[in-house]
Amino acid sequence: MAAGSVPADAPVAAGSVPFGGPDPGGSGSGRPASAASGPAHVLILGGTTEARRLAADLAARPGVRVTTSLAGRVTWPAALPGEVRTGGFGGPDGLADWLRTHRVDALVDATHPFAASITDHAAHAARATGVPAVVLRRPGWRPGPGDRWYDVPSLAAAAEALPGLGRRVFLSTGRLGLAAFAGLTGLHFLVRSVEPPEPPLPPDTRVVLARGPFTVTDETGLLRAHRIDVLVTKDSGGEATAAKLTAARDLGLPVVVVRRPPLPDGVRAEPDVAGVLARLGFEGTTAPGA
Repeated sequence: MAAGSVPADAPVAAGSVPFGGPDPGGSGSGRPASAASGPAHVLILGGTTEARRLAADLAARPGVRVTTSLAGRVTWPAALPGEVRTGGFGGPDGLADWLRTHRVDALVDATHPFAASITDHAAHAARATGVPAVVLRRPGWRPGPGDRWYDVPSLAAAAEALPGLGRRVFLSTGRLGLAAFAGLTGLHFLVRSVEPPEPPLPPDTRVVLARGPFTVTDETGLLRAHRIDVLVTKDSGGEATAAKLTAARDLGLPVVVVRRPPLPDGVRAEPDVAGVLARLGFEGTTAPGA
């Protein structure tokens, strides 16, 4: 790996990323020039369905070593292919040190679209080390005919909008950041998350612990059972939790949608695993057994 500063979204070009085309042996697996004496090491900043799919694909390819890093916010994460580490890196400089120490050839930021600080740290570390980086972000949701969406820039703005939209709120923004709603009295909140949410919570709150994917039937039944009249969600994108939006539209409910934070300057994202594989030089190849 050449030293120097490389943009975090450096495009695929000969010599600019660690993975080239098919190897000389014809396996179609791809080989990094910098890892001729050992497996190419890809670090995935994970925690999403897309990160899991990418890890599975790369781990099945000869000559590729995959490490997935998890923030550790879920107590019992599902098993992942390849190696797994848990916990933070100690900021962008700590991540840069880890990339150097563990001889990482490529960095993939496949964290949640709202994990803005991690994405900033990844961009900084990639530039500081010269390790090529790719951002994987599933496309955001888009309103369709019949949707009653209210876009807001933050959780605080969502809290400000709620009193004028409804009294019984389905708050599906995850277990973090609920403090923005803690001062709202006179509203009932239904909070759904994978693990118990962190306080402070709104005074009138019911918590449901569940992990998607959810069906439209599931979501419609939930909204009706709890007499929900307004939904709050982050624009996380993806299919696993999109059914709530269809259910809200079918029931004519308003939806407050918190917009995603912007990517760091100069960084662009790939929308799917196929796009990341292409950026890594695996375009047109498949993992063994795929």
